[in-house]
Amino acid sequence: MSKQNIRVPLERIRNIGIIAHIDAGKTTTTERILYFTGRNYKIGEVHEGAATMDWMAQEQERGITIVSAATTAFWEPHFDTHLPKEKYRFNIIDTPGHVDFTAEVERSLRVLDGGVTVLDASEGVQSQSETVWRQADKYNVPRICFVNKMDKLGADFLATVEDIIEKFGVKPAVMVLPMGAENDFRGVIDLITQKALYWKDNAQDTEPEVKEIPEEYKAQVVEHRANLVEAIAETDDVLLEKFFNDEKIPVNELKAALRKAVIEYKLVPIYAGSSLKNTGVQPMLDAVVEYLPSPVDVDHITGTNPKTKEEETRQLVPEETMSALSFKIQTDPHVGKLTYTRVYSGVIQAGSYIYNSTRGTKERVGRLLLMHANEREEISEAKAGEIVAMVGLKETKTGDTLCDQDHPIELEGITFAEPVISLAIEPKTKSDQEKMGMALAKLSEEDPTFTIKSNHETGQTIIGGMGELHLEILVDRMKREFRVDANIGAPQVAYRESITKAAEGEGKYIKQTGGRGQYGHVLLRIEPTERGTGYEFVNEIKGGVVPREYINPTNKGIEEALERGFLAGYPMTDIKVTLYDGSYHEVDSSELSFKMAGSLGMRDATAKADMVLLEPVMKVEVTSPEAFMGDVIGDLSSRRGQIQGTANRGNVVIITALVPLAEMQGYVTILRSMTQGRASSVMLPHTYEPVPQNIVEKIREEKKK
Repeated sequence: MSKQNIRVPLERIRNIGIIAHIDAGKTTTTERILYFTGRNYKIGEVHEGAATMDWMAQEQERGITIVSAATTAFWEPHFDTHLPKEKYRFNIIDTPGHVDFTAEVERSLRVLDGGVTVLDASEGVQSQSETVWRQADKYNVPRICFVNKMDKLGADFLATVEDIIEKFGVKPAVMVLPMGAENDFRGVIDLITQKALYWKDNAQDTEPEVKEIPEEYKAQVVEHRANLVEAIAETDDVLLEKFFNDEKIPVNELKAALRKAVIEYKLVPIYAGSSLKNTGVQPMLDAVVEYLPSPVDVDHITGTNPKTKEEETRQLVPEETMSALSFKIQTDPHVGKLTYTRVYSGVIQAGSYIYNSTRGTKERVGRLLLMHANEREEISEAKAGEIVAMVGLKETKTGDTLCDQDHPIELEGITFAEPVISLAIEPKTKSDQEKMGMALAKLSEEDPTFTIKSNHETGQTIIGGMGELHLEILVDRMKREFRVDANIGAPQVAYRESITKAAEGEGKYIKQTGGRGQYGHVLLRIEPTERGTGYEFVNEIKGGVVPREYINPTNKGIEEALERGFLAGYPMTDIKVTLYDGSYHEVDSSELSFKMAGSLGMRDATAKADMVLLEPVMKVEVTSPEAFMGDVIGDLSSRRGQIQGTANRGNVVIITALVPLAEMQGYVTILRSMTQGRASSVMLPHTYEPVPQNIVEKIREEKKK
């Protein structure tokens, strides 16, 4: 049995994700974890293009993480712990920080039990940190914070803690106090055990020296430890009584109460260090063991029985009937399609058949693999609490539930954001045509935020994604991995159409041209719904005035009309359509005639519903030296931007604005030249807002061309 596949009891498994803003040091932190756990014998550096977890060529060239990578490592607690001092198994997922790859974060968080949020000590909580934090909130993932880059210019631990309180809205448990900052950063003081931990400034000697607390920090330690003990005691009645009676609370009791509070998401432990300098990583790894949940702590998951629609639960133990969730599809050049799966309950055997309850199909598990970035190790079975890759599943997609056919269950799936940008793509040669179709299909199977559509009028293929970088990487992957050369058009903003008031419309499709005629007649009511709700169809037909077999074709006709749009040829969204009346002909009615009637009814109704064109508006955060603040704000305002606020941090100013995506093409280059390359920006999807009327006319004209 290999070192990687050591079996440990469920309570000693930790399924964790490393999540953060771009450039906070997630991958560097993961590399240190792999090094300290003995998984790697040398440290891979991101800036040298040698990070283990960034194994794709594009990741190494750009120094960013694009796909989430999974690995398994083992850790024996380094310092004294209130839990057994045994080997603990970490199933780790390193997620991307760039907003364009938000789907990778979303799907990883769905299957994790705990998270480590890495923050940059000089930048504090940045906008993308907030986004991933909210994503983790959605799935109730307990987490700890690691304030990284304490050796960086402008590093400020306590300011970052204030940021965490204000922007994340959580109660922190400050576990360590850094000694020094920037170039003077030497180590941390553990507030619970009251020991000072020093690290030498060299890559070979990573073992911390444990010393007494230096005199100049003693007063601070007393104050911060008192705050920490009070925060922990407030979550536990027994400890609270001891605290009020001024009794000394033993370290083990504090740790046990903190573990419970973290799992219930009442407190968030905060650690500090510098991953690049190997400082502060071991206490954070011990914290993963001590405070983040094992599958046993999560206890059970809830799902729905697809047959009875009743709610059901599964205990997270191997003795339970099998249930698992596929959270990622990856095409591997050596073994074909890999389906990354979190096993929640029961056991999966290699070579066995399992049931996909989401699609109602049986699948055969050809092989089971344990992944370490892009290396793999074959195993014979996967038990509850493990994260594995399966080979051989044909129909399974991201977010599908896999279970025992005799005891079906459907777990909560994964929701993904809508694409905000698109571009036309065409193969360079005729021989590339078929290859391109296959490549695009495989890439969209891997990435649920990547969409492919055909424009029937122009015959073009339109691909959509979360941003320019997202589409650029996908086109690059198509070229390298699938050997397909393609021409691409300029990026187009994903506009949407909607309505602002309710209206009714009639659709009549009658044709009498010799032989059998066509007759379809529907009455529709349309109403606007909240932003982001999409399309809803309601059938209110009573007494069979429209037979049941024609309801679905009517809906199909409506959907096709919505896809084409009525104002400027963009898809319609945020609309509720009710079919409330109509009539049919015994002989001449058909599915086609009702499909046409549905489409005509929509044309009639939308003409009276005051249509609007919606555009994606982005939240833009610019970090710039103060000297350029006026220029940056002026430029954002000229792009129809609304300035939301400015905040000073050290000698830089952070400007937040809401700006239409259409005005942000090539912004990074312009910002660099405006600020002598000293400013940086981050852009996140925020909402869809109506386009001003004068710009609507321009868009319609361009669309006609």
